[in-house]
Amino acid sequence: MSALNIKKGSTSHSAYNLKAGYEDTVERHTLAILVENEPGTLARVIGLFAGRGYNIESLTVAETDHHGHLSRITIVTSGTPQVIEQIKAQLGRIVPVHKVNDLTVEGPSVERELALFKVAGKGDARIEAVRLADIFRANVVDSTLESFVFEVVGTSEKIDAFGELMRPLGLTEVVRTGIAALSRGT
Repeated sequence: MSALNIKKGSTSHSAYNLKAGYEDTVERHTLAILVENEPGTLARVIGLFAGRGYNIESLTVAETDHHGHLSRITIVTSGTPQVIEQIKAQLGRIVPVHKVNDLTVEGPSVERELALFKVAGKGDARIEAVRLADIFRANVVDSTLESFVFEVVGTSEKIDAFGELMRPLGLTEVVRTGIAALSRGT
């Protein structure tokens, strides 16, 4: 394999990919897409991903300009640099799409996600769940004698870590919003 000069982390080991400077490592990208808020727009954007076999790791969408009838779709996806460029180009050709920004390459950005965790437990497990929630700055948004619902806001990694700690304490249900992201600065 060393004769082929395959880069570490490569996902494709085909001899047909031996172009000079060819980069085939998979990267995670956050795309912010400004679109017309009209019926069918989200379906067209999602259809582009589904039709070409691209995976969506996270998806959020909401109207952001009521007067201009614009919505913002934030999609987290993974692919080689060539695939990401292809996705951006194809998104830009969809008629209701106004603008496509790749927050991953445009500079520093802020990403946050909201999650709700239902944790059922009694006794020591219940006390430990509340203690860990305090460490993670999770809010208790519902409480019964048998369970808590915690609200956690932060990076996806923080939410993943909280979930892993709650699992042995009686985690029964998780709901996640998906990533919302903005570029930093002006």
